[in-house]
Amino acid sequence: MRTTLTLDDDVAAEIERLRKAREASLKDVVNEALRLGVREMAAPAKKRKPFRTRGVDLGELLIPSIDDVTEALAIAEGEDFK
Repeated sequence: MRTTLTLDDDVAAEIERLRKAREASLKDVVNEALRLGVREMAAPAKKRKPFRTRGVDLGELLIPSIDDVTEALAIAEGEDFK
């Protein structure tokens, strides 16, 4: 089948690099790339292991409670913050 295909600049450069390295024709490199890409796109998505973050004990709070912001600021910055 003959068709016209417009390639993005980065794709064209990569194909040209592969063509020169393999000393192959443009047709062969493009067909191989398309075969591999179509095969990968048609394959079922690989199941990923969920990312988990381990908990870390940070120790005891340095202030009794952070529920009252005014109290927390008074402890952290001294009474002069007001």
